[in-house]
Amino acid sequence: MYAIIETGGKQYRVSPEDIVYVEKLDLAQGETVAFDWLLTGKEDGIVIGTPVVPGAKVTATVLDQVKGEKIIVFKYKPKKDYRRKQGHRQQFSVIKIGEITA
Repeated sequence: MYAIIETGGKQYRVSPEDIVYVEKLDLAQGETVAFDWLLTGKEDGIVIGTPVVPGAKVTATVLDQVKGEKIIVFKYKPKKDYRRKQGHRQQFSVIKIGEITA
């Protein structure tokens, strides 16, 4: 069985016991979160919500809060002596999918 959840403006295909990196959630390590914005689920066929499947819920546990790889943003204009270098590290929450109820 799998489900498609939406969090942080992105959609993720998840199954029970999956470990997923999502946009940072304001939860402490070990807390439980429930995603009821279930877009698609599979249990003896495909169930498609319009836009959500009624009564469907995905529970997950926050394992850790981490930072991603550093991305370098470099802007310059040729022949004008304009250079700007900036770095960015996106923050993620590592979650483990528990159960999917449809």
